[in-house]
Amino acid sequence: MKVTPTALPDVLVIEPQVFGDARGFFFESFNRRALREATGLDLEFVQDNHSRSAQGVLRGLHYQIEQPQGKLVRCVAGAVFDVAVDLRRSSPHFGKWAGVTLTAENKRMAWIPPGFGHGFLVLSEYAEFFYKTTDYYAPEHERSIAWNDPEIGIAWPLAGEPVLSAKDNNAARLRDAEVFP
Repeated sequence: MKVTPTALPDVLVIEPQVFGDARGFFFESFNRRALREATGLDLEFVQDNHSRSAQGVLRGLHYQIEQPQGKLVRCVAGAVFDVAVDLRRSSPHFGKWAGVTLTAENKRMAWIPPGFGHGFLVLSEYAEFFYKTTDYYAPEHERSIAWNDPEIGIAWPLAGEPVLSAKDNNAARLRDAEVFP
C-alpha cells in the first residue's frame, strides 16, 4: 500500500497493491491493520455507502456538523474528481481544498477525515462511488457548502454547469456555514 498526503496533510491518497494477470486482478480494498501500519490511523467503520451517478453530476460539498464522518472513498466504475475541504476553523488549512481523480482503473482511494467537507464530480459516462464511514448518517446534522464558493475556489474540471440536487444547488457559502471549531 502506498500512502501519499495531498495539499491538505490530513487528506490521504491510498494506492493498494494490485495483483493482476491474464485472468484479471485482486487487491485488498480495506485491511485495518495494513492501513494502521501505513498511516497510524486505527479506524473503525460503521457504514458502507454506494452510489451511481451520471456524467456531470456533482455531489457535495457535504459534511455532518455533529456525528462527523471520516470517509474512505473510491470509484468502483468510471471516474470522478474527488474533493475535500478543511472546515476546521482552528486549522491552518481552513477553507483550503485538495482534489484527486479516482477511477476504477487506478483503484486509488482517498481518506477524508472528520471535520472536512466532501464532494465529487462524475467525469465518465457514469460512475459508481463506494465509501466507508466512521459514523452513521445523521440527516439532521448534514450540512452543505456551495460547490462553487469563490472563497474556496475549487478548480473543478467542468465543461459547462454541473447537475446538482436541490440541496446542493441551495448550499451555504463557507462564510455563512456552520463549521467545526
